[in-house]
Amino acid sequence: MDSSLIQTIVVYALPVIFAITLHEAAHGYVARMLGDNTAYVLGRVSFNPMRHIDPLGTIAIPLLLYFATSGAFMFGYAKPVPVAFGNLRNPRWGSLWVALAGPLCNFVQALVWGVFGVGLAAMNVDEPFFTRMAGAGVGVNLVLGVLNLFPLPPLDGGRVLTALLPVRPAMMLARLEPYGFFIVMALVMTGTLTRFWLRPLVGIGYEAVTAILTPLVSLL
Repeated sequence: MDSSLIQTIVVYALPVIFAITLHEAAHGYVARMLGDNTAYVLGRVSFNPMRHIDPLGTIAIPLLLYFATSGAFMFGYAKPVPVAFGNLRNPRWGSLWVALAGPLCNFVQALVWGVFGVGLAAMNVDEPFFTRMAGAGVGVNLVLGVLNLFPLPPLDGGRVLTALLPVRPAMMLARLEPYGFFIVMALVMTGTLTRFWLRPLVGIGYEAVTAILTPLVSLL
């Protein structure tokens, strides 16, 4: 195996594991707060990555796509956290907050990795492994958060939009859920999602992280 590939996997491993694990745990935690214990009872409100990793979606598919496209494209997913939306005290608005919890958790993680990077610079630590990991942590979480906000079920953004729409349009959108994964894959493979959704919003995310961290950089 190419040594550069091994280095890339090692650098990204921890940020990806944290990004996926905390994203899924956040869904379950907020669902429990709002009245549904399904994820908690099944042990999915957990920081243990093994409870969230899907062997096919988290490992096999990303690696296959990475090798097939020489690193140009990679896509994957974790096991969805089970939520019985009917158990929520307010199913409509509760489902919105449960859905938003994952992406919001990713944006918080992006900030934490950014703080880590600023801390390294403040302590004059120029070890490439750690600086690359900090950058990877920001990037991975912004991409994962933005991707999940795409307004198509079963992605989190689709559930948010369903909660915001009137009943009839919401029901029509919900019917797309069985086909949502394939639609998103097609949009990613053709570059449409990257060009019109990921790239612009991730760029805004980087600007927001930079703006928030600028006072800390000045202080240190």
